Amino acid sequence: MRLNALSPLDGRYADQVAPLARHFSELALIRGRVEVEVAYLRALAAELGRPIEIPPIDFTEADGEAVKAFERTTRHDVKAVEYWLKEKLPLGADLELIHLGLTSEDVNNLAYAGMHRAALREVLLPALSRLLGTLAELARRYHQVPMLGRTHGQPASPTTMGKELGVFAARLAREVTELVRHELPGKLGGATGTLAALQTAFPDHDWRAFSRGFVQALGCKPSPVTTQIEPGDGYAAVYDCLRRINNILLDLSLDMWRYISDGYFRQAVVAGEVGSSAMPHKVNPIDFENAEGNLGLANALLVHLGGKLTVSRLQRDLSGSTVMRNSGVALAHGFLAWLSVERGLARVVLDEGRLAEDLSNHPEVLAEAIQTVLRADRGDVPYEKLKELTQGRKVTLDELRLRAMELAFHRADIWNELSPASYVGLAPELAIEAAQLAEAAMQEIASCLKS
Repeated sequence: MRLNALSPLDGRYADQVAPLARHFSELALIRGRVEVEVAYLRALAAELGRPIEIPPIDFTEADGEAVKAFERTTRHDVKAVEYWLKEKLPLGADLELIHLGLTSEDVNNLAYAGMHRAALREVLLPALSRLLGTLAELARRYHQVPMLGRTHGQPASPTTMGKELGVFAARLAREVTELVRHELPGKLGGATGTLAALQTAFPDHDWRAFSRGFVQALGCKPSPVTTQIEPGDGYAAVYDCLRRINNILLDLSLDMWRYISDGYFRQAVVAGEVGSSAMPHKVNPIDFENAEGNLGLANALLVHLGGKLTVSRLQRDLSGSTVMRNSGVALAHGFLAWLSVERGLARVVLDEGRLAEDLSNHPEVLAEAIQTVLRADRGDVPYEKLKELTQGRKVTLDELRLRAMELAFHRADIWNELSPASYVGLAPELAIEAAQLAEAAMQEIASCLKS
């Protein structure tokens, strides 16, 4: 931990977000630019019928420092990469093919796309797969465990814990599937997106086809009609998908905090861990609280990224450049939160006795079932009769059953069996269905990572 770091991502949380730092650090960005420049050099030389051999470049931190040394003079980060490559590669007469016909944004947008793609494949999607797996497992484990529902914070019709956690699994599965299927955009079009420089220098070549093929070779979906910059709409879609994923996990964190507060879940005690500097008994839901805070930070940044990167004056301005440099910060706050949710879920144990106690203390929630059956039988104002008996009053299960018998004795088989614990409808089946949706999304992730 670096105690003098300005950002907690580089200080307190540096070890946890280190996997993302490898993809979004300044060194990673410079390396990405070098990779794009070298790939373009090879492709351009081949297109011009002047194929060249370029030795592999094992880009090191020392190389990054050398590029930054050029930048101190140029005050232009991409031009610094060009000068470093010209010094690094023994190309002789072909030296000026480096960066020929490009604008800096041709390099930057493709470098960022590569950084995002690698981060998704190596860090973010595996983390989401683990969360999906955990939620699917919990949905299955608790699919038949009844619990009191709450709407507006008040006792409501029962459900099962598995179904409630399954809701989050199904929601997360839907968004993760969209994220996996999204293609990151890329452009190569020169200073104003017209390919004018290449077309002027080499008019006999099909530069639109070249541009399209090059962008596709780097794993991106070509944006054929652009200004100097890639318009950013594709990134806005990615960031909005991540924001929705974060909101789902925020919703989960808030519910888990409440379940812990209500005693539905107990947290495993970790040796040496302190819950309060003054109250020795406490075991705080710190993982879900940390998740809540970091998800909020992540989403604030993602909203700004998605909005800013789609807006630029005329052919371009530089306001989006400094914002894009913070894309890793936005993703890191989200990733940090995902790790917190994962830890929080791993340490909770369901107290089924507490759930059963809560259900038995609220038999009035059966009023919905009784009045619905009576209405189906065309009974006389059954809703109003059940409202009179139960609204704002404490009633017993025996009282409810007696009243139901009085209103419809021929339904005795239902009334004798009905209890808060049994009134869960299709919750067990829905919990299993949610688990299956999560598992299908995990399979989609696995297929993506293999491709």
